[in-house]
Amino acid sequence: MQHLLSLHDLTVEEVKNLLLLAKKLKSEQKKGLAHPLLKGKTLGMIFSKSSTRTRVSFEVGMVQLGGHPLFLSSNDIQLGRGETIYDTAKVLSRYIDGIMIRTFKQSDIEDLATYGSIPVINGLTDLLHPCQILADLLTVHEYKSKLEGLKMAYVGDGNNIAHSLLYGCAKVGMDIAVATPKGYGCDAEIIEKAKDDARLTGCSITITDDPVEAVKGADAVYTDTWVSMGQEKEKEERVKMFKPYQVNKELLAFAKQDAIFLHCLPAYRGFEVTEDIIDGPQSAIFDEAENRLHAQKAVMAQLLGSQK
Repeated sequence: MQHLLSLHDLTVEEVKNLLLLAKKLKSEQKKGLAHPLLKGKTLGMIFSKSSTRTRVSFEVGMVQLGGHPLFLSSNDIQLGRGETIYDTAKVLSRYIDGIMIRTFKQSDIEDLATYGSIPVINGLTDLLHPCQILADLLTVHEYKSKLEGLKMAYVGDGNNIAHSLLYGCAKVGMDIAVATPKGYGCDAEIIEKAKDDARLTGCSITITDDPVEAVKGADAVYTDTWVSMGQEKEKEERVKMFKPYQVNKELLAFAKQDAIFLHCLPAYRGFEVTEDIIDGPQSAIFDEAENRLHAQKAVMAQLLGSQK
């Protein structure tokens, strides 16, 4: 494991090891045990897209690991003013020990990894969001004590969360059903790659436009915002198209009685999910949000440190 660009790039064992390490680091943090695995290390955090959870969780996580986080907005570095990714990667590799980047194009992250000589972590692109899904899998495991053989249901937009869920669930042997409106589905190439992963672990992947079919018998039900950054002009049309995919009492009733509700946040209550669900007894969203910290600490410890 040299980078975290996509969960598809990791082996089944690497994903499982990251989750085990995340659980260990979370336990130590809760007990007040210091774990300065990255003492003396510096992580450059490049933000072309703003974020609450990504910035705070990576920054706090790096400090808890004994390292130093360095926030770099697109206004602070020359990458935002036309400097090439090649030059940026070469220069940063001389200064810091790793890069986390939250940006638009997946190809930008892949180029940073190609041209630089230090680990690169995908903090989010328009295509993928692997760190979030590691936190999600950690959360499901905490509630259900296993992942293999369970069913994840995702309803809504076929976006970066849906893509990375397909990869993540396939890697851990968890069945996944994705329901999206026609015209808003997942990337066909990602679906095929996820199916390749699923064949190795023996789980199933269901792609449908029927939210009830997806949710039926699910152990976890997941949704995301209908209008992501950069899609604001499409809001009216999207709200109309996605209304039947709202997670509410009626839809959640098709899942298992003890199913948990997941959302990567920020959530728009009354749109993709009703308040009685997101604030209800089945909601695990704040445990899920906290687990971004612990999952990302595991990623940083693996890539920047000697923790194996």
